[in-house]
Amino acid sequence: MAKSTTCDEDGQRPPRVVALGGGHGLYASLSALRRVTTDVTAIVTVADDGGSSGRLRRELGVLPPGDLRMALAALCGDDEWGHTWSQVIQHRFRSEGELHGHAVGNLLIVALWELLGDSVAGLDWVGQLLGAHGRVLPMSSVPLDIVAEVSGLDPRRPEALTTVRGQVACASTSGKVRSISLVPEDPPASPQAVKAVREADWVVFGPGSWFTSVLPHLLVPDLARALVGTRAKRMVVLNLSPQRGETDGFRPENYLEVLHEHAPDLGVDVVLADQGKVEEDRPLKEVVGRLGGCLELAHLSCDDGTPRHDPDRLAAAFERILRG
Repeated sequence: MAKSTTCDEDGQRPPRVVALGGGHGLYASLSALRRVTTDVTAIVTVADDGGSSGRLRRELGVLPPGDLRMALAALCGDDEWGHTWSQVIQHRFRSEGELHGHAVGNLLIVALWELLGDSVAGLDWVGQLLGAHGRVLPMSSVPLDIVAEVSGLDPRRPEALTTVRGQVACASTSGKVRSISLVPEDPPASPQAVKAVREADWVVFGPGSWFTSVLPHLLVPDLARALVGTRAKRMVVLNLSPQRGETDGFRPENYLEVLHEHAPDLGVDVVLADQGKVEEDRPLKEVVGRLGGCLELAHLSCDDGTPRHDPDRLAAAFERILRG
């Protein structure tokens, strides 16, 4: 079920944008990108092992649907139809029984997977029902586990490395994540995701949980090769603050350093950051320069003081960069 692309008011083809990640970070970038282009594809991590997604994954052997559901919700329009369906698929049951905590959208997605026998087709059908302004794809055709090498878990040996397995465990560790790998270590990429990357004008990494949502895409071999070899420009959107457990103590440049460590051949064209966080950050400018990119600063955060990207401000920054 292919998506259609309409021309802009000036008759030009809109930029083809692929956004990678998962969870709330990808939700933020997609909420902004759908305001800028009609041709956006989300490629979503499939390693969640907690909550409703983890329960469905363990019981039915399916891809964890939660991050895919959130991406579809982010692509819903601002009209009554889009707003209503976004609320419906995000709704969680509250009960004393086994349905407690399950999201409606997770159950809908898994039902279509069972009926159609095709994860991508199922997501396309949900996208059509929601009137989603874009397409959502899994990064791999099989569920994955994240394995992290973590230091600082043993106070007697602060530099000793401990292996931690599972997205929830990696994201909530009290130690410092040094690197990640995937199980299985050579997972198959979604062919549609590889095709989308190769045909894109822009590829956007982040914001989001760096080790558990952003970096895993670079560890799926066929997808990683596409990300390195694509003619698309690559943009990295930095987080507004470190994430407790995963990136405690991170400075802005550290996100790019670990990106380079996990994918040394990956070039970066643009790094987008909040001007209030990095305006005078010389180390960040130096790392961006070493990666061959340029640093773009904009007011991106919400006014309420929480470390969240404002969708309208992020959309304005995307508009300037993508069409500049």
